[in-house]
Amino acid sequence: MIRFKPGASRWAPPRLLSRAFSLSVPVAWGATAVAYRMTCPLARDDALGARLVSSAVLCTVVTGLVMHVRGGLLRELRRARSIAEAARSALLRPPPPRVDGLAVAAVHLSADREAGIGGDLYEVIATEHGVRVVIGDVRGHGPGAVRTVAAVLGCFREAAHDEAELAGVLRRLERAMARHLRERATAESDPAVTEEFVTVLLLEILPDGEVRALNCGHPWPHLLTGARAEPLAGTDPLPPLGPFPLPAELPPVPCGHLLPGDALVLHTDGAEEARDREGRFFPLRDVLAEAARTRPSAPGPVLHTVLTALLRHSADPPKDDVALLVLRNERHTCRPAPDLPEKARLRAPR
Repeated sequence: MIRFKPGASRWAPPRLLSRAFSLSVPVAWGATAVAYRMTCPLARDDALGARLVSSAVLCTVVTGLVMHVRGGLLRELRRARSIAEAARSALLRPPPPRVDGLAVAAVHLSADREAGIGGDLYEVIATEHGVRVVIGDVRGHGPGAVRTVAAVLGCFREAAHDEAELAGVLRRLERAMARHLRERATAESDPAVTEEFVTVLLLEILPDGEVRALNCGHPWPHLLTGARAEPLAGTDPLPPLGPFPLPAELPPVPCGHLLPGDALVLHTDGAEEARDREGRFFPLRDVLAEAARTRPSAPGPVLHTVLTALLRHSADPPKDDVALLVLRNERHTCRPAPDLPEKARLRAPR
């Protein structure tokens, strides 16, 4: 039990003081209305002029109450949005502009504009094993998808540093996803939760520009080189993380070398599947090719070009989350080995 000494000032929680202050204004307005009704002769006069005055006083009191309530609601809304923005920044934090010689930029559009965050995720981390990148897309929306994003990103941020091999990172993500789904199914008493999944693309960019990938059901990125934009068409992807077991062997897919000046554009399927009012899909590859021809492949201008074209194409807010991540190699010393054939450049087969 907490005892207060005589004469000691009693501490009141700030939230309690705030609520007391917020109630003082409507109480004051109500007291004013009651006092007017009980003490003012005009309030009991049936003459037209007296009634008009009473009506004006009543309207003033009601207007004051409405404005006070409206102001309180606006403050709560701003506070909730501020908390949501802080949570979004902590969970899906913007990447630094440069990561170990790579210029980086990212953008995320949530289908839920009020929440500001959805089921897309991305992260870029410089480790002793190279720059490691993840981009993913959780099935569904809402708080459940956000919790899944938190579980996957939290695991990746640790595993990217701990695991020497890219396959080890993916194994850690698989175990974390399985554990997360079991816990959600138990907490929500919903066995259907165990059927949810997340598509994930892992990239590893070594200091010499060599790129390796592990793809679990996610769209392959596009390469911007010179004035061309080509999809990085690798092997058939692995199954998404969740209810689908991964094979025993997880050899990373060699993707050649990302040469200085080349850029990779990673995206979620919301970018490719956005439709206009006539049902046509967004031509992502054509827009990227136009961006490569008309302006340098710096991450910022590329994102601006794609985002502007996407919003113009959709006409309405996107119905699915969209995440875009651009990585440009600005390492002036990285070159392929002398005996590396030309086809080893990071590009898709024609």
